[in-house]
Amino acid sequence: MSANKAALGAVVVGTGFGVFTHLRALRNAGIEVRALVGRDPAKTQSRAQLLGVPRACTSLADALADKGVHIVTIATPPSTHAALVHEAVGAGKHVLCEKPFAMDLAEARGMLEAAERAKVVHVLGVEFRFATAHELLRRTVASGAIGTPRQALFAWLVPFLSHPQAQTPDWWEDAQRGGGFLGAWGSHLIDQVRVTLGEFAEVSARLQTLSGKPGMTADDTFSAQFRLVNGLEGVFVESMAAPGDFYGIVRISGSEGALWIEGVAGEELWLADRLGNKKRVEPPQELVLPPPVPFPHAELMQTAYEQAHAFGTDLAPYTRLVERMKARIEGRDGADSPPLATFRDGVAGQAVIDAMRRSAQGSSWVSVERT
Repeated sequence: MSANKAALGAVVVGTGFGVFTHLRALRNAGIEVRALVGRDPAKTQSRAQLLGVPRACTSLADALADKGVHIVTIATPPSTHAALVHEAVGAGKHVLCEKPFAMDLAEARGMLEAAERAKVVHVLGVEFRFATAHELLRRTVASGAIGTPRQALFAWLVPFLSHPQAQTPDWWEDAQRGGGFLGAWGSHLIDQVRVTLGEFAEVSARLQTLSGKPGMTADDTFSAQFRLVNGLEGVFVESMAAPGDFYGIVRISGSEGALWIEGVAGEELWLADRLGNKKRVEPPQELVLPPPVPFPHAELMQTAYEQAHAFGTDLAPYTRLVERMKARIEGRDGADSPPLATFRDGVAGQAVIDAMRRSAQGSSWVSVERT
């Protein structure tokens, strides 16, 4: 469906991340948010009113009765994604769906098939493809600056859930609803590996719950070894419940040198050659993002998980993502740097997550199903 710039309207489904990031990114991109959809009528109404959204709805069907809606963004628990995606594309709407994309590979494939059959624009919410250092890393690897990539290390250790009283949304603690750190953060890492280094061949993973929260069935920590189809080997070491200071690094070693991301906010990319000479890789101006904009209503940030988004670090890359989605809807998206992630990427990422979960259950290497 084509639509002129002034006509694009959106529905945001989800009153958490949907409000903190989707709503603001849509508005930054010049898209009118016409309705907010949530399960709790009072909460949905109060947040819609606070943020100036005209309609508060408790069903997507109600929101889609508005003929001025062209886009549906979905930021709800993963167990609800499939039904919402099918409803939205069945109504001919373009869809942006959060990650983790689906509950399993079969469900993910069904969502992709439905979106392709409906001939709508479908986008996966992996906004960090548009983060300056991550896209600069992808471009620098592709340029051959380190020769053939051979080894990769991804480590991110944060203390958000290390305190015994730290809270998360109820669904996030429930594996049966798609909760956990592998889906929430691992989806980003898997996407970064795929877009920067290549497709996964096999994985050996372990999932843990280190926070000790009573009744929690989802993971808050994961580690994995992986091999790519091209032979590269890598390691993930990731935890949302690691006491102490924040620690994070991304490092890629190749036949002619190494690249790594460092800095307090992971904003600097460095390059070293085989002789040990190193330099900072400066981003071109088009990759430089505006500074983070904190969410203006801190009183809505009620859990540790929500407070992780309070700083607004994902808003600028998410705005770039939505701008690209808008351009594609309007038939003017010729960019491929970075490539816009679609439901096809959601399927490929889900195949890796499924393999990691199978590996963790059996303590063995598991092949990733080709998609």
